[in-house]
Amino acid sequence: MAESKAVGDFGLIGLAVMGQNLILNAADHGFHVIAFNRTVSKVDHFLENEAKGKSISGAHSIKEFCEKLKTPRRIMLLVKAGSAVDDFINSLLPFLEKGDIIIDGGNSHFPDSNRRTKELSEKGIRFVGAGVSGGEEGARYGPSIMPGGNEEAWPYIKDIFQSIAAKSDGEACCDWVGDEGAGHFVKMVHNGIEYGDMQLICEAYDIMKRGLGLTNSEIGDVFTKWNTGVLDSFLIEITRDIMKYNDPDDGKPLVEKILDSAGQKGTGKWTAINALDLGMPVTLIGEAVFARCLSSLKGERTRAATILEGPEIPEFTGDKQAAIDDLEQALYASKIISYAQGFMLIREAAKQYSWKLNNPAIALMWRGGCIIRSVFLADITNAYRAEPELENLLFNDFFKKAIQKAQPGWRRAIVRGIEMGIPTPAFSTALSFYDGYRTKDLPANLLQAQRDYFGAHTFHVKPECASKNLPEGKDIHINWTGRGGNVSASTYLA
Repeated sequence: MAESKAVGDFGLIGLAVMGQNLILNAADHGFHVIAFNRTVSKVDHFLENEAKGKSISGAHSIKEFCEKLKTPRRIMLLVKAGSAVDDFINSLLPFLEKGDIIIDGGNSHFPDSNRRTKELSEKGIRFVGAGVSGGEEGARYGPSIMPGGNEEAWPYIKDIFQSIAAKSDGEACCDWVGDEGAGHFVKMVHNGIEYGDMQLICEAYDIMKRGLGLTNSEIGDVFTKWNTGVLDSFLIEITRDIMKYNDPDDGKPLVEKILDSAGQKGTGKWTAINALDLGMPVTLIGEAVFARCLSSLKGERTRAATILEGPEIPEFTGDKQAAIDDLEQALYASKIISYAQGFMLIREAAKQYSWKLNNPAIALMWRGGCIIRSVFLADITNAYRAEPELENLLFNDFFKKAIQKAQPGWRRAIVRGIEMGIPTPAFSTALSFYDGYRTKDLPANLLQAQRDYFGAHTFHVKPECASKNLPEGKDIHINWTGRGGNVSASTYLA
């Protein structure tokens, strides 16, 4: 290939807004970028307008695109997840050399990144699946980037990624995550936590609006105050702005005109499904997904509102500020639970998929640039830096004390919602998880007895209750009715 054509430090395929903004970001940081798009007219339009005067060149074919890149080529795909990624990879391969790097920066499902890492490694190509969060603005001025895959690629892409990434306390919100699809897995969990955070905020809003009778402007004031404390975050900030925004046509709150039927793109669902597959109780994200599903049943809910009865919400006559303070504690404690569950899932995935994950870096990568960025994540970063193999976030002294302090208000807020008939699925499941997690003996002993009764599924006995007829560590089946044998007779199964 003609080496004289090779001027590009970095190549990017996909000129939707995210792709354009990442290219401009990289050019601003001193990298010469080669741009390509399947519809090549977009390349020319981009070069003549947004990219004019910057260190950005275009290509009108895959062959030309590859020829313009220095080796090892660093190529990022920002195209729709699924077959489009595989199609572009296949079109690139004839023009690549061993050691070149392909980066998938879309919202791909992590099993696809597992497969692509292995398949391309066999061809001598280094594959990276990189989760990118922060939306259009993040892409332009600093996203959170979560790369994983073939670790041999990291030294070659580190300079670009850490230059264009958001910064938090001077540190880049980008580091190597782990093997194969680990980068996209962590991005998936990030999006699941995002679902949970948004649902929690919506439940707090609902209680303030319907339960406490606050106006939208007053609710906006509450979020403004919350954004100066432990809840300081991007999502609280934008919620404040939403509550303060009025329709220019009539001066009424625009949020109240929006149909209450939530959409979703699937990453929250992927997180919930993976949690079930791995047997991890990631209950808050699951409830957040189901809350969106329930919201989509708008027609049924409208009919149910005229048929099904519940408590009438009376005019609130208590201490509003105390109730608001309880909600703040409920939101903070539930948020801690959500992140604890997310890291439980990440920890289990590392075991199941034999990944070596960079836990302290994961929390750092979420501190800036991404949708769930918050001051709260600095405390998580500190917890995992102090103890990289921390079994559970709740075992860290900081979070243990925070939960303990928040408990009274957390419980009062949920009770208030229940008494008023205002649904709090995320608040409630967070507290139920906490109470279940701290309980030494759960009623699953009865559940195991039921399973053995109707299906001979067997059970184990508690070590302190072991006996000759009920030995410890054995699979035991009992004839519970006594028919056809002694009720205490047991069968030990290998």
